[in-house]
Amino acid sequence: MAIRVTYFVHWTTTDNENNISSGWSDVVLSELGIKQSLELKELIKEKYFDVVFCSDLKRAIQSSELMFEWVVNVIQDKRLRECNYGIYNAKPSIIVEPLQEKYIENRFPEWESYEDVKNRVYDFLNYLKTKYNWKSIAIVSHKAPQLALDVIIEWMSRQKVFENDWRKTKNRKPWWDYIIK
Repeated sequence: MAIRVTYFVHWTTTDNENNISSGWSDVVLSELGIKQSLELKELIKEKYFDVVFCSDLKRAIQSSELMFEWVVNVIQDKRLRECNYGIYNAKPSIIVEPLQEKYIENRFPEWESYEDVKNRVYDFLNYLKTKYNWKSIAIVSHKAPQLALDVIIEWMSRQKVFENDWRKTKNRKPWWDYIIK
């Protein structure tokens, strides 16, 4: 069994432009994010996907609709949501970003931890194994689920995942490729 996953993080939002960490706050793409999604659409137009999954938050839905308008089957799944920062949803990134590594196992006040996100993503991957064996899948989602994939599939430590996070290294890829076995 093997499933090929191409993972896309949604593009720039209005919160991103204002240095806000959205969490479960349901914001839309900015004009720049719309432009980025359409540019990526051109880069991936020759790629084939059996199905596209996205988070059920607006920024991921909007990115997936712009990038994959030719794909009929785009499925929203709440397990692909960003980490819920609880009382820190939609707060300045200068406050939220330093807290993220503190809340790997402990939950953000009034909601979840990065471990909770990993468990959601793990459940989603098990679902894929039962329904999409030998398929090529695209996922449009957020930071926390992408970091969870690095932990689950690539066997990276949480410390290494946060050290390598493209938001810190300023080395964003257009997508990440994973193989689920």
